[in-house]
Amino acid sequence: MDCNGCEFHPELFYDDEYQIWLRREDDDTLTVGMTDLSQTIAGKIIHVRVRRPGTRRPPGKPVATIESGKWAGPIPNFIDCKIVEGNEEVLENPVLLNSDPYSAWIARVEATNGADAALAEFVTGDKAHEGYCRRAREDDIECQRKLR
Repeated sequence: MDCNGCEFHPELFYDDEYQIWLRREDDDTLTVGMTDLSQTIAGKIIHVRVRRPGTRRPPGKPVATIESGKWAGPIPNFIDCKIVEGNEEVLENPVLLNSDPYSAWIARVEATNGADAALAEFVTGDKAHEGYCRRAREDDIECQRKLR
């Protein structure tokens, strides 16, 4: 599925600005990644830093920071969690977030109050698709993934 050329995965969970996606893993950890909208807005990503495994991150405190040619800032965090791991491939080759933002995840986290409680704060499925497409149209975001 896509919106304005921006890839969308209905099975994932999204924040209400469609900056990040979350995926529940079999061990109840959550994988965190950037959406296609976010990587497009950021431009070519040149550096990613994930907080050290074991670090607790309350809502509002980022799990990672990224730097692109035109922006540096946090990967937003909306849940109380502990860092489990960073994606070594992305840490070594940050442009993977531009070329394949749904495979090139950033971090895995363990939600303090459990995955169900954490995911209840996010949107998924048709509701997420509607909001994602609205954001792409309203902000005139046209995604073009490639090695930049």
